[in-house]
Amino acid sequence: MSEHVILLHGLWMRGFALSMLHRRLMEAGFRVHRFDYLSVAATEQRILDRLHARMTALLGEADAQAVHLVGHSLGGLLALRACHDADALPSGRIVCLGSPLRGSAAARSFAGWGRGGEVLLGHNRELLEQGLERWDGPREVGMIAGCTPLGLGAMLGHFQGEHDGTVAVEETRLPGLADHCVVETNHTGLLFSPEVAQLAAGFLRHGRFSPPAPR
Repeated sequence: MSEHVILLHGLWMRGFALSMLHRRLMEAGFRVHRFDYLSVAATEQRILDRLHARMTALLGEADAQAVHLVGHSLGGLLALRACHDADALPSGRIVCLGSPLRGSAAARSFAGWGRGGEVLLGHNRELLEQGLERWDGPREVGMIAGCTPLGLGAMLGHFQGEHDGTVAVEETRLPGLADHCVVETNHTGLLFSPEVAQLAAGFLRHGRFSPPAPR
């Protein structure tokens, strides 16, 4: 029996940005797939419909045991949206990497630029700005947040407390999460950190984060 993982990139990215994380999760024993979508041009419903279809197709494979989701930034928000009310989807867990589940101050700052800022955020602007109130869906969700304050958002948003340069740690804390941890990396670095990959694999297996093995 195999466990599948679908990776979802964030805003202004494409699937190739997930290559390192893809490789590390494969080395951890998962069957990994990248879900590429137009983060600005595509509507939320269009993205979710395609994601549901991809998850269902993987469930149809004879050896499929679970279909997990790992989403970076906006990808984590979309993963939660996709799995909240979808009873027909396969079982699995969700790991969010630096996702502003409570809403993004940086996104609200972009939107404050007027029409230009709204165009940059695209159809998922409202989801990024407002986030979610809580998680009460059927899947266990874990969050890995970064705390190295390097990134474009640090120049635009007025963060409270620790942040990864784009998203504040406090913006990643959502009622209903199964587990939450903070690592020393910035927002983009979450995709390249071996520690993050190890933590994500542990959560997908067990529903909790465990300390990384000594190097």
